[in-house]
Amino acid sequence: MAGKLECVVVAVDGSEESMNALKWALNNLKLRPQEPGSEPGSFLILHVQSPPSIIVGLNPGSIPFGGPSNVEVPAFTAAIEAHQRRISDAIMDHTLQLCAEKKVNVKTKVVVGDPKEVICDVTEKLQADLLVMGCRDFGAIKRMFLGSVSNFCVNHVQCPVMVVKGTS
Repeated sequence: MAGKLECVVVAVDGSEESMNALKWALNNLKLRPQEPGSEPGSFLILHVQSPPSIIVGLNPGSIPFGGPSNVEVPAFTAAIEAHQRRISDAIMDHTLQLCAEKKVNVKTKVVVGDPKEVICDVTEKLQADLLVMGCRDFGAIKRMFLGSVSNFCVNHVQCPVMVVKGTS
């Protein structure tokens, strides 16, 4: 793979597994310039925030823990969104620090949505050469209920997918 990649998407969620995948990509992949004499290609560090309604298991704008589902609670939603932004900022700060240590060309993107769908959509829109992601070892029962983002992406992304297990 070395020398043949221009655009690599690395999906991170703040987990140890996703950070290991980022470290693996930084240590093992060399990106080529898009044109001779130009800057090398770039890594896109992608973080997907779940919508607030998914975080607490609600319909958007509904009251938590029961009650009418058509009543909006904007302060509740705003507080969750602010908290998620702080988490995303911390995740991206950490990833940028890792990238700076390796002196690589990197771009970042934070998107709100379903991680499975967003990762596939962004990878396709960029026409990425490779998607790199970590894999949490949930076990069969948790995987059955929660699904596997990495498994979904392997089966739906058009480019090759590197799933990094363990430490880099």
